[in-house]
Amino acid sequence: MELCTRTFKTSLFFNPSFSLSSSNSHLLRFNTTLKPFKFSSINLSSFIQPSIYHHTSSSPFTISASSSSSSVELYSENDRLPAKLKVSETPESNSRVRLHVEVPPLVCEDCYQRVLVEFTKHAKIPGFRPGKTVPESILLGYVGIQNVQKAVIEAILRRTLSHAVTTVTGRALQDSVRIVTKFSEMEETYSSHGLLRYEVIVDVAPEIKWISDDAYKNLKVVVEIDSEIDAHIASEKEFRRRYKSAGVLKVVTDRGLQVGDVVVLDISATTIDQDESNVKSIPSAESKGFNFDTDDSEILVPGFLDSIIGIGRGETKSFPIVFPETWKQENLCGVHAQFTVKELLLQRFQEIEQTAREQATDNAILDHVSKLVEVDIPQSLFEEQGRQLYGSSLLEMQTKIKLNEQQLATLSSPKAVNEYLEHHRENIKNLIKQNLAVGDIYRRENLQLPTEDIVQEVENSIAEFKRQKQEYDEERVKEQVQEILEGAKVLEWLKEHADIQYITR
Repeated sequence: MELCTRTFKTSLFFNPSFSLSSSNSHLLRFNTTLKPFKFSSINLSSFIQPSIYHHTSSSPFTISASSSSSSVELYSENDRLPAKLKVSETPESNSRVRLHVEVPPLVCEDCYQRVLVEFTKHAKIPGFRPGKTVPESILLGYVGIQNVQKAVIEAILRRTLSHAVTTVTGRALQDSVRIVTKFSEMEETYSSHGLLRYEVIVDVAPEIKWISDDAYKNLKVVVEIDSEIDAHIASEKEFRRRYKSAGVLKVVTDRGLQVGDVVVLDISATTIDQDESNVKSIPSAESKGFNFDTDDSEILVPGFLDSIIGIGRGETKSFPIVFPETWKQENLCGVHAQFTVKELLLQRFQEIEQTAREQATDNAILDHVSKLVEVDIPQSLFEEQGRQLYGSSLLEMQTKIKLNEQQLATLSSPKAVNEYLEHHRENIKNLIKQNLAVGDIYRRENLQLPTEDIVQEVENSIAEFKRQKQEYDEERVKEQVQEILEGAKVLEWLKEHADIQYITR
């Protein structure tokens, strides 16, 4: 039997398919590492009908937020009980709380009477029309005393659980409520004393303890930059790699393009027309990452080489050219075209260098911040974060190598997931500490996001989902946009207040 109760959701985890629009694509790294801790309440699920039992005397009675077979009503705390529950709370390690619950006889008796009414409605007893009153002794004899007792215990749990956990309202983590008392023990207590005792374990929001209140302010961070990502070094290596088969080359960085050089270009072209509405692109004359040897200029339209002589690394030039009347592509003969040429290679690696530098800075700051806090991480939080990371890794792997069904089944098995959780335990814990610390800084510093920024990113993200014909949950999109932008805001604040030193290794 599975139950559902009011719990509170953390927004620490991400949806692997979620992404921001291209205008903020640099924030995507927060999607896996940076989600401020946040709660929002969820509605209770409702069920009806006490019937099938599948408890064993040796197993604990557990609860989950979904129900596959049970359909018994779960009451909310607004359902008034005929007597007050006795609930005591004991803190445990890993941000857990153990609740000791005693349900008094008055509540148990009320649930017993309700169960009899339900059985009377649904039982088909010979000699009695459905729904008609059936003497209690006949009903018990037909249904079975043991079955009725099991149904009563289930009814008591469903009716009292939401009342029992009110002491942790606002602190409980989603899907972390578990009744740990064995069902056989509850049966024994109920049959012997006419009351019910059970214990509940709940994971609660962990408390963040900073080594000092201002520990995260004015950080001194050393960021190590790998020499391999230096733009000039990387572009020269790539240049040599591309042309090493052509013989010995010298990479020139202190002058513009000359005849005899080789260069990597982005080329775009449009028609020239006084009426701008008639201007069209010329796809056949365009090229991305074009490896151009100036000694082979005859392959290009006359005048092209002369127009790009002198272009420097990372520079863009735009110039008009008229295709000859004898040009091999008839549709271009005599066409007046405007070419735009960009010397590409260095800029590409400059962009890579900038992205890598920003990422290295963010990682160094987050790693430093995680060392400034102490957090007793709940097991449910650890497992959920770990599964999200593993799911993301599996999705990335599937995209790259197209796993077959058997491989996916093996990699998705509980054994594989548990091995991942154990192997990456410290990394997962560190990520959670980073997330919680960043969320705490956002609240402590009272940081704010412009509403229009959030709205715009939500609209862009939804538009992207629609363009890719993917399903999405608008509320979840809003949550994730908010979380990503808040994370970026905190990192921006930390950078402004930090002393950052860069060293190349």
